[in-house]
Amino acid sequence: MVGFLVVVLVIVVVGGLIGLASSVRVVQQFEHGIVFRFGQVQRNGQLRPGAVRTPGLTAIVPWIDRMQKVNQQTVTMGVPAQDGITQDNVSVRVDAVVYFRVVDPIKAIVNVQNYGYAISQVAQTSLRSAIGQADMQELLGEREKINGRLRTIIDEITRDPWGILIERVEVKDVSLPEGMKRSMARQAEAERERRARIITADGEFQASKRLAAAAEIMSQDPAALQLRLLQTVVEVSAEKNSTLVMPLPVEILRFFERAAGGAAGAAPAEPRTDLSERLAKAEQDLARAAETTPPLEEVEDVPPVLGLDEPRRHRPEPVADGEARPEVEGPRD
Repeated sequence: MVGFLVVVLVIVVVGGLIGLASSVRVVQQFEHGIVFRFGQVQRNGQLRPGAVRTPGLTAIVPWIDRMQKVNQQTVTMGVPAQDGITQDNVSVRVDAVVYFRVVDPIKAIVNVQNYGYAISQVAQTSLRSAIGQADMQELLGEREKINGRLRTIIDEITRDPWGILIERVEVKDVSLPEGMKRSMARQAEAERERRARIITADGEFQASKRLAAAAEIMSQDPAALQLRLLQTVVEVSAEKNSTLVMPLPVEILRFFERAAGGAAGAAPAEPRTDLSERLAKAEQDLARAAETTPPLEEVEDVPPVLGLDEPRRHRPEPVADGEARPEVEGPRD
């Protein structure tokens, strides 16, 4: 009899220890525990008291309660690449990444089965829809707009029904066909070459203004022309492989200039201004021309070439057979 009591006591103690061990649970800091009592988490349409357990040490009733833990950390999920056609009929392949976390553990467990897989499917379908509603320029240059549109679509589906918050959606890569890549590369190269030619033409235009101003100043001072001639001689003589021959000395050129000035002495000479005043006037003219003349940026801004458009105006237009050909007035002697 005593042995039987000892066995019963041992069984009771072991059963109590097993029940105590099975009733004690530890909930991590990043988790929440959902306790189902007889399979119920709600009673009479309301949440049962003690159904949600906060992080820490907690206890449940053995063989009656069942606790399921829900991770509330931010989860990073990659969306597989999706093939689609943009609004401007370009075939692209786009992949993305979704950041989400559980904000309502009751809805995430009760209302949806395997919420991670459900969010993956919703993200794929939403990504295809976003590709069809955007053009190629938006996919390549306005990714923030596409990301915001994707986040709004996915969050509207998952926030209230499933208790899952979509924190961010990012488009990772946009793959274009090889033919489209080559066409874009040729277009970019042509655009850069066009801008380079326009900038070169603009530089030549400004340099011609500077040369015209310098010629105007030197035409009023014959000594400046002689100094420029001597400077050119010095620059040419710096090369050892060239020989410079001057048939007339500078003094003879000066004599012809004085003679030409004496022959035209009967005409009233214009008053010569000071050199500093002429330089200041030339600088003012150049500054005024730079302000009024905008830089050449477009092909339409390039001025017409004189001599090429004029003959077209006098060129007779073709007429049909039997009609009188209009007379074209030519230059008269």
